[in-house]
Amino acid sequence: MDDNDSHDGSHGHEVYDLFQRGRGFLSENHPGQAALLLERAKRLAPDKNSIREALGHAYFNVGHYDKAAAEFRLVVERVPSNDYATYALGRSLLKLGRLTEARAHLRLALAMSPGNEHYRIALARCLNAEDETA
Repeated sequence: MDDNDSHDGSHGHEVYDLFQRGRGFLSENHPGQAALLLERAKRLAPDKNSIREALGHAYFNVGHYDKAAAEFRLVVERVPSNDYATYALGRSLLKLGRLTEARAHLRLALAMSPGNEHYRIALARCLNAEDETA
């Protein structure tokens, strides 16, 4: 974890263990299991942006786009320069059909990291979706 890492004995170790195990499940494409562990970690350490970002990723991958958007939005509010959380918020909003909001976040993410092809593709998808609904 990269934010506010103050390991206070076993509590800190438990949070770290839950976080690492949750990330492991994410990397093994088991987002449901990851979400369970990361939710526990979030309850123990609600101020950790790294936990919330990973939890948002897990929620997104199981199709809980509203929950994913809420986690990513909080990270973006706390760290406005986090281009990944901004992108992930935009993608979550896109999945929810909130195209205008999605476009704004995806444009911002691309402006923060102009060479990122994933961001560029997501913005193009959003713009195409807007064209289809117009």
